[in-house]
Amino acid sequence: MARSGAVKFGCLVMMIWLVITGPGDVEAAISCSTVLSSLSPCLGYIQRGGTVPPGCCDGVRSLNSATSTTPDLQAACGCIKSLVPSTGSNPALVNSLPGICHVNIPYKYSPSLDCSNIGLGFLVLKWYK
Repeated sequence: MARSGAVKFGCLVMMIWLVITGPGDVEAAISCSTVLSSLSPCLGYIQRGGTVPPGCCDGVRSLNSATSTTPDLQAACGCIKSLVPSTGSNPALVNSLPGICHVNIPYKYSPSLDCSNIGLGFLVLKWYK
């Protein structure tokens, strides 16, 4: 009987631990609202050109820092792919932001960019080519 109680207690501890820590292999991807919020100071520039507002590069750097996992990179890529045409943004101006803001992004926006091929390994390979 005592052994049965120990097994039940062990199971209870394991269930509590799983509830508190959550599943270990699941990674939450960045949301499109986060991408849009980060890039919103840039909208005037990427639509019409001109001067890049000071808050724009802060947003670009913040977004770059927030995409530290492959799911985040792929999600941000997908969001940008849908936001650029829906906001009437100029692709050339979108692609100029990493250089202006001094952020290393080794791929360019394009309507044909396959976001599923983007990942941390992809980025490392691109940096060394």
